[in-house]
Amino acid sequence: MPPFIFPPYFALDDLCAITGKACKLKVNPLQNEANTFACQWFDSIGVCDEAWKIKFLNLGKFDLFAALSFPDADLKHLETCLMFFFWAFSTDDLSDEGAFQDSPSQVQAGHDISNAVIDSSLAMDRPSFPYAAMLYEYVHKLPSVEEFILMRRATIGGAMVEAMVEYSLDIDLPDYVFEHSTIRAMSDATNDMMTWPNDLCSFNKEQANGDYQNLVFVIMNERRVDLQEAIDILTDMLSQRVDDYLALKASLPSFGSKVDHELSRYIEALEYFTQGTVLWYYLSPSTSYAALRLMLLRGSS
Repeated sequence: MPPFIFPPYFALDDLCAITGKACKLKVNPLQNEANTFACQWFDSIGVCDEAWKIKFLNLGKFDLFAALSFPDADLKHLETCLMFFFWAFSTDDLSDEGAFQDSPSQVQAGHDISNAVIDSSLAMDRPSFPYAAMLYEYVHKLPSVEEFILMRRATIGGAMVEAMVEYSLDIDLPDYVFEHSTIRAMSDATNDMMTWPNDLCSFNKEQANGDYQNLVFVIMNERRVDLQEAIDILTDMLSQRVDDYLALKASLPSFGSKVDHELSRYIEALEYFTQGTVLWYYLSPSTSYAALRLMLLRGSS
């Protein structure tokens, strides 16, 4: 495998416009009230120091994420969903923050080691740097694009997302609805519509850290294309996935008037969550500046 050379920038389409063909955007007006309560709760837990907490809450914009994801939830349910976001993302951030995150030289060293791993002309033993070691194992058995898509779906916690959507509106659909092949296919499609934009928006940050477990990288490897081509391929795949979702939605069978009504509420809520998630990728600290800049670059071309 040849070493991958990344250009100083790449162009990215407006992903919200693509997913917006199927998913509407709406903001819960109870955002500020829910945030006040949830922040008081988070502060009472004491899981981190004051400086980290302020940075986490101010940069994360989790209150907006919850308001976009659950726009029709009442105050109690919105508070609970936001509290869950605080727990989930604080746990993730604290586990991700190692000593190397504060050392540019160590970050660069990790990036260099990772580049060496994917250069097949260099013989090397398994490196000790965590991301590079993971990549070392990864490149010796790189999954195909289709295999990676299946793996990637599991990382977003689709079942958990769907349970939160149900909870947010007190929807209670029978199990046989979720077991129907069309509903399962729609679930896979919304998972892809959330995970693929994440890979597009976060690729630059991840590759800078030497982390190449990303669909963009897998496409580059399988198709033997450069970064911009891989970005464009994945963007086209996303657009097609949205079309797939709309076709599946149009083919939904009837489960009876009562269930159909609840299913309609659920589907609309899941679409709000999907679109809110894609927009939040542009606002979150891990991707916001790079993603917005790249979107503007593509928009001005």
